[in-house]
Amino acid sequence: MMITTIMAKLAIAALTGSAALSGSALASSSSTQAGGSVRVFVAPGTNTVLLTGAIGDFGSTSAVNKNGQQDAQGTYIKAALKAGTVRLNATILDARLNKAQPAFDQATCSGWLVQSGPVTLANGTGRYAGISGTLQMTVTLAFLSPRYTSGKDKGQCDNRAQPLSRYLSIKGSGIVRY
Repeated sequence: MMITTIMAKLAIAALTGSAALSGSALASSSSTQAGGSVRVFVAPGTNTVLLTGAIGDFGSTSAVNKNGQQDAQGTYIKAALKAGTVRLNATILDARLNKAQPAFDQATCSGWLVQSGPVTLANGTGRYAGISGTLQMTVTLAFLSPRYTSGKDKGQCDNRAQPLSRYLSIKGSGIVRY
């Protein structure tokens, strides 16, 4: 189903800060905690990420490769936060999203997908030097497909067209050490 690939790539784009995302700066708390429970929120449509809990910081994300070099197709994420940077390995989540098939209701031309996977943290700089840990991230997608308006498929769902409307949420939590 064509819509699956489109939506999976939309989710990865939002998570990694590639084409579907834009920038923002991060602000950090003045505490120097050595880790603990963290919650992560990614704002789809921007490359803004917010961390709460043991890390109180925000910033922007971008897609990178395993070596940390900019790569729009990369499955690693560089989070540039006010107090430092962190590289996140999202390859497992990316693979799960690429294989996931959304549930689809033919009667209403609506679909949804909820997929979770681990994202590991490493290669921190600044306050996050030595960071490690795993976040369980969840991507939630929902969409409404248009219907064909003419031809032999008139009235049926057109899953190859851009959705009429879509919703995307990316959030997660986990324990980190630094």
